[in-house]
Amino acid sequence: MSTSYIEISESAIENNLHFIRNLIGENVVFSSVVKGNAYGHGIDTYCPLAYKYGVRHFSVSDAGEASAVLDALPKKDTTIVIMGMIDNQQLEWAIENDIEFYVFEQDRLQAAINAAQKLGKPACIHIEVETGMNRTGFEQRDLKTLFQLLKNNYTHLKIKGLCTHLAGAESIANYKRITEQQKRFKRIIHFFQNNEWKVPLIHMASSAATIRYPRTRYNLVRVGILQYGFFPTEEIMVHYLTKQKSYQNPLKRIVSWKTRVMDVKSVKPGNFIGYGTSFFTNKTTHVAIIPVGYSSGFSRSLSNTGKVLIRGKRLDVIGTVNMNMMAVDITNVTEVEKGDEVVLIGNQEEQEITVSSFSDFSQTVNYELLTRLPRNIPRITIP
Repeated sequence: MSTSYIEISESAIENNLHFIRNLIGENVVFSSVVKGNAYGHGIDTYCPLAYKYGVRHFSVSDAGEASAVLDALPKKDTTIVIMGMIDNQQLEWAIENDIEFYVFEQDRLQAAINAAQKLGKPACIHIEVETGMNRTGFEQRDLKTLFQLLKNNYTHLKIKGLCTHLAGAESIANYKRITEQQKRFKRIIHFFQNNEWKVPLIHMASSAATIRYPRTRYNLVRVGILQYGFFPTEEIMVHYLTKQKSYQNPLKRIVSWKTRVMDVKSVKPGNFIGYGTSFFTNKTTHVAIIPVGYSSGFSRSLSNTGKVLIRGKRLDVIGTVNMNMMAVDITNVTEVEKGDEVVLIGNQEEQEITVSSFSDFSQTVNYELLTRLPRNIPRITIP
């Protein structure tokens, strides 16, 4: 039994997926990026709901996540792509299960060819090229060698896509770097075309690029954070709303995080609360003990700065956040009782604690905070 739980809103998912589909149009494949346990929302909870509302293409970071998506969804019409780590020993499993994967260096490509030969079934690959991220991808100078290897082994390979990764489309500070990447990618696309290689899917756009750089959409976009109800940055949200001449955020948050009061007590003036000496009572202080701490994803950096909602009031976290519990000042809300609902992220009556405000307190970004939510916290679907 967990001491807290996460609610996932089905109606918010439907809203966000409808927004993305309208944004990219019907002719562009929407690949739902569900790495990091669906950005903390839970692969086994989120993916079936995304599937229900029409998503058929999913991108993950590694083979373990691919297996989780495979278990969560019908196999017959679902495409799963591994963008990052897969051991050479796992390639046979991927090929047997029709899992697609990126190849970005010769060793993985050769291992994929060998596995496909052994199984008598072609490997479905996306060729990732380096355009300026300087992380993974074939360099342009290696393309001729790559083409020869592909040509010599074409019966063992199905080239499903050609892709690259943008280096920070969410910030205008990276504008020059992003536009240079676009130019390099166009040259590589032409290089493929001039060598008579036809690639079904060409993709480079993330959530931020899908909004700010429409020309990067090609015929597939890899969208992560937007589907969960967040713009990548406030800057991207302002860009979108300004372009639309709108003040209304079209996205809806799908996640709420809740727990319950574990105990209440009064502390006399002149005492410290919790470990150490970070909070001193200069008056009688009423305290609610909450059974959530940093092991649950509520950062220790939120000590004396974090907020929670109880009985519709925004209340302060006081003292040091412990591994498994924390204290909240309820001096001005004395009717709080053991068992009362506590909202860590989400709405209660007229008040709200958003992931954005939560992350402001802890100096983390939305992505980091969400993916830190432990997998063992139950995810509950609500309408």
